[in-house]
Amino acid sequence: MTALKIEGYSVEELELLIGTEEFEALIFTDKPVVFNAGSAEILGQFHVEAEELHIDLAHIDGGGEGVLISINSLAKKYALNKGFAIINWYVHATNCAKPNLKLQRILKLKSFEVQNIEGKGPVHYKRETLEK
Repeated sequence: MTALKIEGYSVEELELLIGTEEFEALIFTDKPVVFNAGSAEILGQFHVEAEELHIDLAHIDGGGEGVLISINSLAKKYALNKGFAIINWYVHATNCAKPNLKLQRILKLKSFEVQNIEGKGPVHYKRETLEK
């Protein structure tokens, strides 16, 4: 089995970059970015506001090999490294012409709730509190 790669980096390589300028430049572009994670192509945006990490996943095409788990793991490590206690997840990826039913089931299992968020519309949302 091939290890999951995100834009050519293994999860372990990205973990080593957390806290560096290189990681910040890869993740925080101040605009939506398309990136590949395993077999998935993802349109997302990441930003920090009031010492909380916000992850906005607009589109996920493909995947299934633990892409969201890997993104979640990296997000938690990054947030903890920066001293953040909250990650806000916004997943729009279920509102497309051909929604991924498996993704919808996973989000429900992970306690995401559909909410109408100002400026975003209806999304699967989760506010995740981290233990320091």
